[in-house]
Amino acid sequence: MTEHPEHVALLTSTPNEMEAGIIVGALEERGIKSTMTGVYTAGFRAEAPGWVQVLVSEDDLPAAQEVLDEVRRGDDDVDWSQVDVGTPEDE
Repeated sequence: MTEHPEHVALLTSTPNEMEAGIIVGALEERGIKSTMTGVYTAGFRAEAPGWVQVLVSEDDLPAAQEVLDEVRRGDDDVDWSQVDVGTPEDE
């Protein structure tokens, strides 16, 4: 990621850290540096609702958008009825 914050662009915002982490991981796999902000406010950790932002260099934004589109298309291919999410905890 660039060391000059004025050259950073918002790629996307997600409601949780896990989704943002998947996007950041996909970007890193393709050699695009990125970072997340807002992790502590997402999920009410700081008693305030918030979203996690995924930031990239302005120069990488077009390529990062393509990766984001691929990640989002990939979600459509998951058959969640076949995913073992474990047993529910007692409330």
